Amino acid sequence: MHKTKPGDITPLLDPEETKRRLADHLKALTVTIGERNMFSPDKLTAAASYIESIHRQNGLDVELEHYPCNHFTAVNVVAFSGPPEAPPVKRYLVGAHYDCVLGTVGADDNASSVAVQLETARQLHILRSSREIPALVKFVSFALEEYPAYATMRMGSRVHARGMKLRNETTDGMICLEMVGYTCNIPGCQKYPFPLSLMNYPRQGDYISIIGNFGSKKLVSDLAGSFAKNPALPIVPLIVPLNGWIMPAVRLSDHAPFWNQRFPAVMVTDSAFFRNPYYHLPADTMEKLDYDFMARLVENLLIFFLSTT
Repeated sequence: MHKTKPGDITPLLDPEETKRRLADHLKALTVTIGERNMFSPDKLTAAASYIESIHRQNGLDVELEHYPCNHFTAVNVVAFSGPPEAPPVKRYLVGAHYDCVLGTVGADDNASSVAVQLETARQLHILRSSREIPALVKFVSFALEEYPAYATMRMGSRVHARGMKLRNETTDGMICLEMVGYTCNIPGCQKYPFPLSLMNYPRQGDYISIIGNFGSKKLVSDLAGSFAKNPALPIVPLIVPLNGWIMPAVRLSDHAPFWNQRFPAVMVTDSAFFRNPYYHLPADTMEKLDYDFMARLVENLLIFFLSTT
């Protein structure tokens, strides 16, 4: 991590503490709580309570968005950095689903993203006490994203995106964190879907991707420009046509319902099953993750929110 210099954008408050906190969140979600999905609603409730408690401990305002799902009530956890009633220059949403597929504890998919979300929210809230940040950032942890909720009315991001549309709520960008903790450094370990497999993309998985549709070009550009200020984390931006339907793999997360509602949205990802061989398997555990990589992503998100105008 780079250190603060006069006139430099504030980086992580403490890189080592950041990594420790990220690991603590991974342990709480994947070891203490474990498998979290609609087949174990008590574990979903435990995960939601954990996320809510961390946000409240860190001083953020929290709202719970309940909605019915079969035999139980699901809940999206919504936290705010900045007063919701204020008219900030920009409004953003950082989203991540906290469930995982049956048979796995879901460390990369998707506890890694929830950990980054929680730590970004904490540090952004602290930084607000010493500087003006011209953005309201809403952090939404979605209850259900994985099968069999995916692409149904029970999907947490679909519930929230439809609610925003009905409330005429606006956003300058939804940032979906989807599997953000796995790296591989052997040339050839990084794969791509067709036709990207025919192009000159990196062949080792040490970068983060920013994927948007045509309606999100500006958001992709703004994020990529900010992220580029931190060369410790390489980035690969991608704009996909036709809302991603010609490359279905790029729609497989919580940004897609926001695309469907015509909100600008991007997926920030380590590329999931195109890199991580433990995708949707019991071996997707926390010791496989790269905590330096995740801490750099926290830093990049802070740089973006601190520099937005």
